[in-house]
Amino acid sequence: MTRPVLRTKLCDMLGIEYPVLLAGMGPVAGGMGGVATAELAAAVSNAGGLGVLGGAGWGAERLRDEIRKVRSLTNKPFGVDLLLPSNYMGGAAAGELPADPRELIPAAMKDGLRKIAHDVGIEYLEMPREQVAALPRPPRGGMSDAQMEVVIEEKVPVFASGLGNPAPWVERLHANGTVVLSLVGNVKNARRVADGGADVVVAQGHEAGGHTGRIGTLALVPQVIDAVSPKPVIAAGGIGDGRGLAAVLAMGAVGAWVGTAFLVAKEANQPLLQQQRIIQATEEDTRVTKLYSGKTMRNITNPLIEAWDASGLAALPMGLQTLAIQDIMYSARQAGRDDLLMNAAGQVSGMLREVRPAAEILHGIVAEASEIVGRRLPGEVTAVPGA
Repeated sequence: MTRPVLRTKLCDMLGIEYPVLLAGMGPVAGGMGGVATAELAAAVSNAGGLGVLGGAGWGAERLRDEIRKVRSLTNKPFGVDLLLPSNYMGGAAAGELPADPRELIPAAMKDGLRKIAHDVGIEYLEMPREQVAALPRPPRGGMSDAQMEVVIEEKVPVFASGLGNPAPWVERLHANGTVVLSLVGNVKNARRVADGGADVVVAQGHEAGGHTGRIGTLALVPQVIDAVSPKPVIAAGGIGDGRGLAAVLAMGAVGAWVGTAFLVAKEANQPLLQQQRIIQATEEDTRVTKLYSGKTMRNITNPLIEAWDASGLAALPMGLQTLAIQDIMYSARQAGRDDLLMNAAGQVSGMLREVRPAAEILHGIVAEASEIVGRRLPGEVTAVPGA
């Protein structure tokens, strides 16, 4: 069988065959590290898309190891996604953190989480201090400074900021020839990252899994395109098959940033339980919550999320919120309640039916989009359906 052809200017810009990028999905349930590890990123790159490592939550040397592992698995371009949030840890510098950083958590939050544990039927246990001490601690200056130094030292082909503005790093990244992408959820931030030097803006709609904003993809993408023109825009959120890819190309996007569809890839670093919950979910089974990170994040819903939302507790800043829930996450794992752990996923979960290799997922999206685009959308997009 011949491979379908589906190209936009993004393909030439990134050196890829198809305008589909793996979302750089970060930490998963149970503390297993990012979903998008080297195996998944390399599989997507080898299949013709752009594989992107989900580096959030990794220490600098683990990130370096994953970058080098990707290079051992593919000779194709790849990227790294990191979070560059403002007000991380509520502004607390690494040197100010106590030996047990849970001391920073207000008593009212701890008491509220104990009650939530009771409400969902698990015993509230404190994570042993030695395990807390082993958790990654942010370097002085911010969450991602050491990670960014690795990205620059390793001369990664593509960098994506999943949160925040990459502007402080753009000059050094460009000096390496790195293409800089930045995810945004509204027009204001699209203008901000474009002015800051991002080469491509990724407009992510409310439908997306993981950290997400308030505006739907169909409304957001055209407005971002208009706001940052002539810079190219990639669409994200609600794209799980070729129909979604064709739709965003018709809106003027140059490609798609796809996450949830690859959560159920065989190569994804995702527990089977979490994959099965995504496959079993309908379009209504996700919920946006600040429980897990302190920022709005779409997850497959569970009793813990529902109890958190009903409690009225206010989330702490990113970083502090993660510390605040360490004990209740530990309690859930000790109770065998992995269904209460973070299970980020988007609203396209309802169209996913099985676990498949990443290449099969990618080629299915591309083949369907190519057929639609070639039939209905003549113009700048070149499409020749495969045999």
